[in-house]
Amino acid sequence: MSAVPPSSSVRVRFAPSPTGFFHIGSARTALFNWLYARHCGGTFVLRIEDTDRQRDAEEYLQVLLEGLRWLGLDWDEGPTVGGPYGSYFQSQRGEIYGEYLQKLRDSGRAYDRDGAVWFRVSGEPATIDDRIRGKVQRLEEKDFVIVRSDGSPVFHFVNVVDDIAMAISHVVRGEDHLSNSSKHVELFQAFGRTPPVYAHIPLILKTNGPGKMSKRDSGALIEEYQRRHYLPEAVRNYLCLLGWSSKNDREILPIDEIISLFDLPAINHNNARFDEKKLAHMNGEYVRALPAEEFYDHALPILREEGLLADGPAEDYVRSVLTICQEKLRGLEELPHFCAYFFRENFPMDGDGRKKILASGDPFARVEEFLAAIGQWNGEWAADLLEQFLKTFAAERDRNSSAYIHPLRYAISGQTVGPGFYGMLAVLGRERVLARLVRFSSH
Repeated sequence: MSAVPPSSSVRVRFAPSPTGFFHIGSARTALFNWLYARHCGGTFVLRIEDTDRQRDAEEYLQVLLEGLRWLGLDWDEGPTVGGPYGSYFQSQRGEIYGEYLQKLRDSGRAYDRDGAVWFRVSGEPATIDDRIRGKVQRLEEKDFVIVRSDGSPVFHFVNVVDDIAMAISHVVRGEDHLSNSSKHVELFQAFGRTPPVYAHIPLILKTNGPGKMSKRDSGALIEEYQRRHYLPEAVRNYLCLLGWSSKNDREILPIDEIISLFDLPAINHNNARFDEKKLAHMNGEYVRALPAEEFYDHALPILREEGLLADGPAEDYVRSVLTICQEKLRGLEELPHFCAYFFRENFPMDGDGRKKILASGDPFARVEEFLAAIGQWNGEWAADLLEQFLKTFAAERDRNSSAYIHPLRYAISGQTVGPGFYGMLAVLGRERVLARLVRFSSH
């Protein structure tokens, strides 16, 4: 691990434009900046680059802020927090840009042409000592516009001015911005300032096929994971692995440990491939590892939203349902479908599941056999005793217990998969189970 600079020297920024929904690539950039600031004990600045009058929208700004909060990426300076550098919205920093523009005019590095203001390049090559990519040689050969003919400042100009004014020490951004570095270095030097330390992180490639992941690709938007009830800790953990690894073959790591291990030179040079299935798997691991009370707190609003608690089931019953479902759940998104039959009698019967059990014998005969026996049983309706009863019952008929479990599960739940079978029977209770078996056998 490289030496950690003094805390006062590290200031990084995430500077998005509120022109669209929160892309996973932008989230990863914000995360890497946040991790480095926390690793070094530095400052994480959120700056809103809202100078695109045609595309900027309040809706997108709120999506961005909510997404950052959801991921746990708290900023030290920026909107709603404040700091010593005035407004953190570029649309409100026109006076500052005017002052810096005048400095360029006074030094002969800015001039007017065709109604716009142009920057005069030095013609000298620049060496960028990138913390990830090493030394990169860049040369900006042509003068470029810094203020458009309509008076609006160009990204390159305001980006550099704000980095100077806000004392940004490290610029951690996507590799696609590497081509802008020569323009930015030219501007820093024109203002007599040393450029910040650059670190250009690899691109995120789409799951299938070549090319950078775009907002149109499946799984590309953070708000999609919010809507699908992914755990933010799981999404954040997965984003950490897109271009960085702990070097110890562990992937699921608590955020405090990631912060302690994270450093810029440890970021990979190669582009990262987004894997939606891996993210879903990791989310499932996080869901199953939740403490029972946290799982209950996450699950309850989802069940309410789906109307599954409309009949007011007892809290103890709801907790029992969630306890046996958690260990088999692949994600909170599937919770309503996974456990609907615990709360409704008009649950759907899976068509493919019906074909599957019909192909393995006569499910109706198996259900009727079991129903006749269990109806006469007076034992305690508990998971371990039900298991013992069914195994003995199956053995007496020279069958494996699975010959009964599969059709019974389908008859009771309408599904062929679900939580532990005996736990399911115990939670549903004798009355519900027998009534459903009677209903199934009569069809």
